[in-house]
Amino acid sequence: MSVSFNEDKQNKKVEELRQKEEEQVAQILSQKYGVKYIDLSGISINTDALRLIPEDVARKSYVAAFRIVGKKVFVAVYSPQKEETQAAIKSLEDKEYSTEVYMVSRQSLEKAWSRYKDLSFAMETKAGTLDISNEEVEKFLEQVKSIEDIKNLVEESVKVQRVYRISKLIGIIVAGALSTKASDIHIEPEEGFARLRYRLDGVLVDILNFDSETYELLLSRVKLLSNLKLNIKENAQDGRFSVKIYNDDIEIRTSTLPGSYGESVVLRVLDPKSIAMPLEELGIPEKLMKIFMREIEKPNGMILTTGPTGSGKTTTLYAFLKRVSTSEIKIITIEDPVEYHLPGIVQTQTDNEKGYTFASGLRSTLRQDPDVIMVGEIRDGETASIAIQAALTGHLVFSTLHTNNAAGAFPRLIDLGVNPKILTSAINVAIAQRLLRKVCTHCAKKVPIPENKKEVVKIIIDKIKKKEEAVLQENEVMEAVGCKECNNTGYKGRVGIYEAITIDKAIEQIVTENPSERDIMKAAQPQHILTLGEDGMQKVLAGVTTIDELERVVDLSLEIDRDEDLATPAEIKENFDAPLPEAEAITPPPPEEPKPETL
Repeated sequence: MSVSFNEDKQNKKVEELRQKEEEQVAQILSQKYGVKYIDLSGISINTDALRLIPEDVARKSYVAAFRIVGKKVFVAVYSPQKEETQAAIKSLEDKEYSTEVYMVSRQSLEKAWSRYKDLSFAMETKAGTLDISNEEVEKFLEQVKSIEDIKNLVEESVKVQRVYRISKLIGIIVAGALSTKASDIHIEPEEGFARLRYRLDGVLVDILNFDSETYELLLSRVKLLSNLKLNIKENAQDGRFSVKIYNDDIEIRTSTLPGSYGESVVLRVLDPKSIAMPLEELGIPEKLMKIFMREIEKPNGMILTTGPTGSGKTTTLYAFLKRVSTSEIKIITIEDPVEYHLPGIVQTQTDNEKGYTFASGLRSTLRQDPDVIMVGEIRDGETASIAIQAALTGHLVFSTLHTNNAAGAFPRLIDLGVNPKILTSAINVAIAQRLLRKVCTHCAKKVPIPENKKEVVKIIIDKIKKKEEAVLQENEVMEAVGCKECNNTGYKGRVGIYEAITIDKAIEQIVTENPSERDIMKAAQPQHILTLGEDGMQKVLAGVTTIDELERVVDLSLEIDRDEDLATPAEIKENFDAPLPEAEAITPPPPEEPKPETL
């Protein structure tokens, strides 16, 4: 009788016994050290937790974070008394995580460490959230000094033929936008390739082109992150996801639009740090600042900021809110989305799918007895009507409106159905604003005012001097050059230009007559507040920006023409002071002689 010996089966059995013995040893040691024991062989490793500790640190310290719930992290350790292990746990606690430590075997740690191969620079964790490792971002930001650096990293990532290269690519693109302070990321398909562009200081800048296959994978991943439908390609879609960097949540709004060669993708980066600017740094002229301070200190009324998308309206409103915020008043905001979290303020976000719109949110807000309300945008007649009523009933209301200038706010609200008779009683001030790129201080140079610009500069300077006593140098302006510091654009950073109309008797009277913008401009002229073009020209002559940049943002021909038929301040004063014309002397006719009676 022959006996067969199965070596593979025996080896497998021996390995199982060894593993079981190793787990028993770990369990015994856990009791010795007073630490809970766990066997990770049947536990799913949470990648969100795993990536809190870099792989090289985890292996050196014999630890692995395997689960996370909120700010609580569950950590597996091989030797709790090991110095490196304690240092790794402390690094988590320094980041404000609470830790719960478990004793594990070496094979459990090996299982957790094996999951690192699934991680990349950026990691999709669930729909609507893109997490980027703090350590990786710090490392990446050290590498990025220019757009050329971003281009090289993206090209390197595209060439990597790995499953996770798309996650890494998204991480690089988003982190690159944050490092260069880009406000938008544009991914645009062309025939045979796709183009990546960043909007830097309001202007689109080409980064690089990449292949169509990578674009298709990138589009699918962005849609998954943003909770968009993968199968819908013929209609536009909107979504959002968030990025966690240094424990800060940065929201990114996604928009897809069908085109000739595929869907164009725009990612709007809402970085709280770019929005949290003090009022004094916005570029508001001194005279206008005094007006704003006077109006926002009033207990009721409406402060309206107007301008196109990306003109800095939300930043201005946040600066106002921070200025009026005290522990004695209640402030509630209704936004879409909440771009910057302000301490001590109740901030709510609209959700059209659930029926929480600006109008319904404003109604609910009024039941909370607020002192100050911020409505992110007045888009329809219902929201406009409720906001006006709130301003009339003891609330200070901040809001935005899409019009080209301050005068346009009044016709726009009348078009939305607001009663013109109560409009001026509700509004304190209507503001218009734009953002200009500032010249790079490292490379800009002074040049004489170009010959073809001298006439327009002189006309606007004369207009400024009629409105206020201004000391302006009228010979030189700055010219953008371009260097490494400004990514060869010649500009770095932005500053606001402003105009405003306050409510006085002339505005009250004209608004009730269903006026045009030009009628309102004429009525507002005695206020002597600079227009957008005039404020911009002051900044040009002060060396803050260039004439070319001002002309890119403001149509200076309109600035010249808009007041050509309006009386100047001197003419207004002259007409006001002039004596009334004397009535002409009227010589009465001589009395008629009585006619003889006719018999």
